[in-house]
Amino acid sequence: MNMQRFMSIVKKEFIQIKRDKASFAIAIMMPLIMILLFGYAVVTELENISLLVLDQSNTAESRELIKGFENTSYFKVVGKVHSIEAIENSLDKGTAHSALIIPPDYSEKIAQNAKPTIQFIVDGSDPTTARTAFSSGILAAQNQNTKILSKFNSKINVSNNLAIDIRTKVLYNPTLRNQNYTIPGLIGLIMQNITIILTAFALVREKERGTLEQLIVSPLKSPEIILGKLVPYIVIGFADFIYSLVLGIYWFNIPISGSIPLLIFLGSGFVVCALAIGILISTIAKTQLQAMQMAFVALLPSVLLSGFVFPREAMPKIIQYLGNIIPLTYFLNIIRGIALKGLDIGYLIQDVSLLFILGLVLLILSIFRFRKKLD
Repeated sequence: MNMQRFMSIVKKEFIQIKRDKASFAIAIMMPLIMILLFGYAVVTELENISLLVLDQSNTAESRELIKGFENTSYFKVVGKVHSIEAIENSLDKGTAHSALIIPPDYSEKIAQNAKPTIQFIVDGSDPTTARTAFSSGILAAQNQNTKILSKFNSKINVSNNLAIDIRTKVLYNPTLRNQNYTIPGLIGLIMQNITIILTAFALVREKERGTLEQLIVSPLKSPEIILGKLVPYIVIGFADFIYSLVLGIYWFNIPISGSIPLLIFLGSGFVVCALAIGILISTIAKTQLQAMQMAFVALLPSVLLSGFVFPREAMPKIIQYLGNIIPLTYFLNIIRGIALKGLDIGYLIQDVSLLFILGLVLLILSIFRFRKKLD
């Protein structure tokens, strides 16, 4: 081997890498981005599960029970309500994941050697969070039971060593079946990944083949070119969505509790949003390799930060804020809300609005980025 020729090739490759600034920047920044994302977003230990309290007793004993739930560090009281309807509404919207209902005669029954019945409700749509909440809630009640028995042991005689009776109820996914939660999310993830990857190569392919010049000299305007390129991929993305939805329902037996037409309509909006991301990447990248790298950079954070795998409530606030700019975050709330909870548009209006606003912004940005000229 001639070392001089060999070193010439090595030098030439380093120069080529240096000139490809986008790829060079990705190579430098990717390890930093990945270690930060995985370090903060991959959280397997759940804390501060949102807890609503309906304290109909409002006594020192009931407040001690609530404190016992908070002291486990697994629960965070996010509000005190005055009706069962308020609890159901919050669980439907996802603003709380568990609820504790204390009866009016809680303190009196303890004093009368009787067992007061408390109810603990868990949102079972996310089995991981639900299992932690379920076991932690029972543990908190058992700890409170032990305290009561030790405090009044000489005064009361309670059967089965139980001072309080806790009744648990799991909503939306009573069997805590993982597929009921993961498959709807997987449908959204598949839609996003396929559409972004397909459209990310759209304009770049035109540049590399030289056919973009023909579009440039034509009377077509930038919005017409962008929207014209979107339509075929909208059809493909919509077909993939229907195909994945049918597989989820009939192969994995995923129940759809809500309106399927509403889900299809909102799914179409998400397809357009994902396509806009791909088109935006396509307007920035100069080669198909760069497009692939940028698509990868866009897709991985969405898997981690959207709540597809790990509960967003367990992530640091700054990571949650980053997840708020990812369209998949809102579509996961939409598809899981319709499939598991049977929610209508009234409960989903915030997620729907933010999703369509993001899609519109991305689409406008894509059109703005595109220049009907070669760089």
